[in-house]
Amino acid sequence: MNHAQRNRLLSAAAHIGALLPLARMLFDLVTARYGPDPIREFTLRTGRTAITLLLLSLACTPAVRLSGFKPLLRLRRPLGLYSFFYAAVHFLIFVGVDYAFDFALIRAALLEKRYALVGLTTFLVLAVLAVTSTRGWKRRLGKNWKRLHRLAYAAGVLAVVHFIWLVKPGVMRPWYYAAVLGGLLLARFPFAKQRARASGDE
Repeated sequence: MNHAQRNRLLSAAAHIGALLPLARMLFDLVTARYGPDPIREFTLRTGRTAITLLLLSLACTPAVRLSGFKPLLRLRRPLGLYSFFYAAVHFLIFVGVDYAFDFALIRAALLEKRYALVGLTTFLVLAVLAVTSTRGWKRRLGKNWKRLHRLAYAAGVLAVVHFIWLVKPGVMRPWYYAAVLGGLLLARFPFAKQRARASGDE
């Protein structure tokens, strides 16, 4: 297998993996395979998928530092865009299905429920990153493009906080995401980068 074929295979695997949760949700929706509260169930499922894909996108760079497998860098953008897609579906379920586009109720929810306000902020950050992810915007923004896209880490923090505040106390799953995000943030420190490079040289 040559370099181009390997890259295509890796890209195809990423796209298929990112779309599988959507296919599963659509299948469960059509066949009525969901619990007594389908709105909450699909809200949680789309939200978890968005966070998972965002963390995978953030993990690409440290994974390359550790493994030296540079084709992984090509996955950062598509994984980030899929994360935004699921976040958008998550948001639409909230405003369109749960609140039926009743903006008075939505406004009240944002003011009364802290997880809703943090969730909206996360979605807006991801939307900005998605819109500016193109080559055209990269040329327009120049050096500021990289600074702007560091907000992906802020989106990760906000998404995890949103998840923690959304679920009942004692539910551990959001804390697993928090631990992964903490490791990815730690990997950004200079000493972690140096250790990763040293490991790759050995």
